[in-house]
Amino acid sequence: MPWQNGPPLPQLPYPASQCPYRNRFQPTEPQLRITRREFCHSTAVAALSLAVLGVSALPRFDGAALAQTIPPADLLKPDALPDMVMGDDKAPVTVIEYASMTCSHCAHFHEQTFPELKKRYIDTGKVRFIFREFPIDSLAAAAFMLARCTGQDDKTRYFALVDTLFRQQRTWAVEKPLAPLFAIAKQAGFTQQTFDACLSNQKVLDGIESVRQRAANQFKVESTPTFFINGTKAPGALSIEDMAKLIEPYLKG
Repeated sequence: MPWQNGPPLPQLPYPASQCPYRNRFQPTEPQLRITRREFCHSTAVAALSLAVLGVSALPRFDGAALAQTIPPADLLKPDALPDMVMGDDKAPVTVIEYASMTCSHCAHFHEQTFPELKKRYIDTGKVRFIFREFPIDSLAAAAFMLARCTGQDDKTRYFALVDTLFRQQRTWAVEKPLAPLFAIAKQAGFTQQTFDACLSNQKVLDGIESVRQRAANQFKVESTPTFFINGTKAPGALSIEDMAKLIEPYLKG
């Protein structure tokens, strides 16, 4: 079902399973700002902007679309922010996801595919899962900032808030997102004071932007979600069957 607050973002030339890195909307709540610097190719971006992405039918994964492999050692080099990791560090397969909190296809993946991926591969020690921020608009950046603030000392809290934000994406990724976003943050332990302080934390925002810039410039990430499975690039909201096709070959022998 498409979003009710405005038209969907143009999808072409991206497949229907990907959210393009593009934002043509102006902020609707300019009183709250998360940065004083350039962000997402604009001169001054407010924290909470309109992010509306229609939900399209998801095509089947095509293995022929895999056109790039990045050396795993390059992918795993430290960035400005510590990686948010789930699973055994000694797992034979490392899956890295670049996602945006306002991307409907990222939400679809985390609702439909991730639970089975976790049960089948992460919890059994076969996959180490790394989740990285690639905000496609300033609202997504704000959501990631909240996750980073709540999870700075506890990755479990980070993943819990990310999960909640994806599941409730339709309630806060709207034209006036401030109130619903705070309502979710409050359930995670934020007060109005800590909520405002988090969204004013330039260091956190700079770290998120560093992660995004590195992905775009070094690894050529252009849409979300984008995955790297032991270095092999696989864009799109993959099904568990798609994931299995990419993971299983590394588990044989």
